Amino acid sequence: MHTDEDPLAQVHDKYLYVSEIESIIPANANATDSAKFVNNYINTWVRKQLLVQQAEDLLDEDSRNISRQVEDYRNSLLIYKYQQRLIQEKLDTVVTEQEIEDYYNEYQSNFILSYNIVKALYIKLPKTSPDIEKVKQLYKSNEPDDQSRLQDYCYQYAVKYDHFDDEWIRFKQVLSQIPTDISDEERFLRFRKYLETEDSLFHYYLRINDYQLQGSEQPMTYAESRIRSIILNKRKFNLIEELENEIYNNALNRNEFVIY
Repeated sequence: MHTDEDPLAQVHDKYLYVSEIESIIPANANATDSAKFVNNYINTWVRKQLLVQQAEDLLDEDSRNISRQVEDYRNSLLIYKYQQRLIQEKLDTVVTEQEIEDYYNEYQSNFILSYNIVKALYIKLPKTSPDIEKVKQLYKSNEPDDQSRLQDYCYQYAVKYDHFDDEWIRFKQVLSQIPTDISDEERFLRFRKYLETEDSLFHYYLRINDYQLQGSEQPMTYAESRIRSIILNKRKFNLIEELENEIYNNALNRNEFVIY
């Protein structure tokens, strides 16, 4: 009841009072910002009430009767929130490497690449960098000392130095950083390991250390994150199903419901 309050706004028989919005006014707002917030809220409230009234006037009785829909939505929301709380409290989120490997081995044919992936070394150097010829030798070398020298050099001069040896990455994602046009990715990956090109400002170097072609099975390390999600989703489903069965059986044993 708001009998002792003056309304802020009225739309037909609906009223908006200060007490309904004062708790949501930002606590740290100054007088100007508070007034702007209140005015915006009032305008939004008026528009909503006008739309509701228009809907009430124009929709037929069946369309206006939304109590069943509201109840269904409320029930679904309550169940969802309860399930999320249950998952948060009881779900085992630890997925071992052995579980991932077992799942991958059983369902390996489900993990097919829809694009080419690579493990690669990518370098972008300004043309003003010294000893460019040395870089051309070092980035092709497998010797640890050469790789260490290359790393020291790139940390000092390179705009980009990405070493994708520990992770797979889309080949197209790497190519997007290089001013070159490779129309046949598969042919390039099968027959070439190195790419050197330049533009007016930079030298670009690419070394392909490993690759997997579109249409082949994904490496397990690449499929790992997806497998982990699949395993966790299955656990969630089983946990919720067990809960529903437990609630149903307990209620059945206590004669809490009757099916006619």
